[in-house]
Amino acid sequence: MKQLGAEMVAISPQVDKYSRQIKKKHELGFEILSDSGNEFAEKLGLKWGLPDYLIEIYNSFGIELPRYNGDESWTLPMPARYVVSSAGEILKADFDADYTRRPEPAETLEFLRDHISKNGK
Repeated sequence: MKQLGAEMVAISPQVDKYSRQIKKKHELGFEILSDSGNEFAEKLGLKWGLPDYLIEIYNSFGIELPRYNGDESWTLPMPARYVVSSAGEILKADFDADYTRRPEPAETLEFLRDHISKNGK
């Protein structure tokens, strides 16, 4: 991505402490921004609240979502990938309510290459 002149950032509802741990553990070469309370995700229509049965399942596995996200909302964002121009224009958006279906990184690189070849950087 950097060779194409693009930059990647992740946005997570997790508090900075936990995002930094993930970044270090997985040696991520991009920034993780904090979306406290999923406010940005809500503006994008990606915020959803966990139903009671899922909260029970999370609790049974010891997943303390309120601790990681810093609020008691029990909300998560749908995974999404946006390609945004330097002018702030959304060039491509990929999201799916099923968190197991995500676009492949190669698809994003291909889109960037095609966009750059057609439009320049």
